[in-house]
Amino acid sequence: MAFNDDSFIREVNEELRSDQLRFVWRRFGRLIIGAAVLVVVGTAAYSGYRYWSGQQAGNSGDQFISALTLADQNKTDDALAALAVIEKDGSGSYPLLARMRAATLQAQKGDTAGAVAAFSAIGKETALPTVIRDAARLRAAYLLVDTGTYDQVAAEAQELAVPANTFRHSARDVLGLAAYKAGDFAKARQWFQAIVDDPQSPRNVGNRAQMLLDLITASGKAPAANG
Repeated sequence: MAFNDDSFIREVNEELRSDQLRFVWRRFGRLIIGAAVLVVVGTAAYSGYRYWSGQQAGNSGDQFISALTLADQNKTDDALAALAVIEKDGSGSYPLLARMRAATLQAQKGDTAGAVAAFSAIGKETALPTVIRDAARLRAAYLLVDTGTYDQVAAEAQELAVPANTFRHSARDVLGLAAYKAGDFAKARQWFQAIVDDPQSPRNVGNRAQMLLDLITASGKAPAANG
C-alpha cells in the first residue's frame, strides 16, 4: 500500500491524546524514517542519472542491469556478488553505482554496520560529484538513526543542514529524528522548527516536521519557545 502522509499524520495525532511519546516512536519510527529516505533518494535520482549518463557505458551497463534483476528477484547474495565484480572491473560510473546499490542491499539484508561504512566511505570521496557524496552521507545518517547515537548521525548530516545545501531539508529531518529518538526533545524541536520555518521545505517533509513538533509540545517535554 502506498504511503499517505495525511492519513499517517492523522493516525499519529490520535496517539497524541494519550501522550504516549515513546509508544508513538516504537510504532511509527521506522515508517517515519522510511518515508524520509524516499525524499533523499528522489532528490538524488536525477543528478545521479545525469552523472551516470555522461560516463562510459559498454558491457558494465548490461552487467549492472543483470545485478539489479537478481536483486529484484530477492537473490541478494547473487546480486551482491555480481555488484562486487562491477565494483572491481566495471567502467565509467558503474563501479560507483554498484557500490551504492550494494550498500543498499547490505542494509536490506540486515548488515547495517556494513551499509553505513559503505555509504560513509562514498561520502568522503572528494573526486565524486557533491550531490552523490551528500546523498550517500544522508543514507548513512538515516541508517544510524536506529543503530547509532545522535553524534554519529550529526557527523554525517550536520554539515548538510545549512541554507545553501540542496539536501538541507532531509539533513534537518534526520537530525531531528535522531535527537527525538535519543530523548533530546529540545534539540529535536530546533531541527523540526527549522524545517517548518523554511518556505522551500517539501510539503511532505514540512508536514512530518510539524506533526513531530505537535507531538513534542503535547508531551510537555520541550514546550515551544513562546509557549
